[in-house]
Amino acid sequence: MKPLTKALNYLAGQLRQIGLFITLIAIVVFFQIATSGITLAPINVSNLIVQNSYILILAIGMVMVIIAGHIDLSVGSVVAFIGAMAGVFISNWHLPWPLAVFFCLVLGALVGAWQGFWIAYFGIPAFIVTLAGMLAFRGAAQIALGNQQISFFPKEFRAIGSGFLPAFGTTGYEPLTMILGLLASAAILYTSIRQRAVRRKYDLEDEPLWWFIVKLVFLVALVLVMTLLLASYNGTPIVLIILAVLVVAYSAVMNRSVFGRHIYAIGGNLQAAALSGVKTKRVTFLLFVNMGVLSAVAGLVFTAGLNLASPSAGNGFELDAISAVFIGGAAVTGGIGTVTGAIIGGLIIGVLNNGMSILGIDSDYQLLIKGLVLLAAVAFDVYNKRRSVGN
Repeated sequence: MKPLTKALNYLAGQLRQIGLFITLIAIVVFFQIATSGITLAPINVSNLIVQNSYILILAIGMVMVIIAGHIDLSVGSVVAFIGAMAGVFISNWHLPWPLAVFFCLVLGALVGAWQGFWIAYFGIPAFIVTLAGMLAFRGAAQIALGNQQISFFPKEFRAIGSGFLPAFGTTGYEPLTMILGLLASAAILYTSIRQRAVRRKYDLEDEPLWWFIVKLVFLVALVLVMTLLLASYNGTPIVLIILAVLVVAYSAVMNRSVFGRHIYAIGGNLQAAALSGVKTKRVTFLLFVNMGVLSAVAGLVFTAGLNLASPSAGNGFELDAISAVFIGGAAVTGGIGTVTGAIIGGLIIGVLNNGMSILGIDSDYQLLIKGLVLLAAVAFDVYNKRRSVGN
């Protein structure tokens, strides 16, 4: 019984991560049954990725902001503003679309720097600054577009949000997607085994071998299933490549870089971090610059996918991004959270939206259900904290 007890105790300690995966799987299975197999149909899986990509991109930046103990309410308005400027640059000023994309990313960085300055160096709470930004940049988007819409972007630009990698072959599974899926699986295997070997070398490994194998098999199986589904439709969406690069890069930043460690330190205890030599103001400033850039990326993806720059774009995006982060296991008090968790949280919201839409559930009931899911996620976080301290 001792090995079983030990295993159960370890799983109890990993309740947050395990519960997240179980929740995602349970929701997918439920909607797969309720929609008579439509949820995991290849075309729906592809659409699910494309339609939720901008929320997942925002969630990557938002989880970093929330880990540091801040919040950003302006991202939806920034998405609209960047989309509006992309329309102005490409359609009104007739700039080449790659140059317009570059200018939009620079503009996103400037937006983040503007907000980061007031938060980091002037000491105004992020809630107030970004609330002001929510209003200001929504107004800026309306001014830039003159309260009109701009559509019909170049097809190369539209491909950013709704295009696919070149397909090879017209029957069976698309070869390039299969190759990318196999490479991704091999990369997961190699990286996981290498990291475990390094931890064992320095006697830092506390994860049981059986759980390591179970987790690895699950991840590889998930990648391969997604690969088969995408390869049987149109292949790999371009936005999935963008998202994958961002997830890998920002996971490395948060887990392996000094900057990432400083973000966790600030969120865990701001005063202690400052006394330890962390340049808290500089880290906070750069954090919001980064959020501005990722908001610009999300704005470009959304505008390209919709083929439309609209003053009303991005409404509610900040709420979906924040919900994704908290559902993904981030602590409301800061200091805890992961990029992977935020992505899973975003997928849970995406599957909920998609499944409820397929079932024809009214939008008011959809909001009610999403609100209850968010409340349950935060309540679970609070329960875990109390359990861990024995209260």
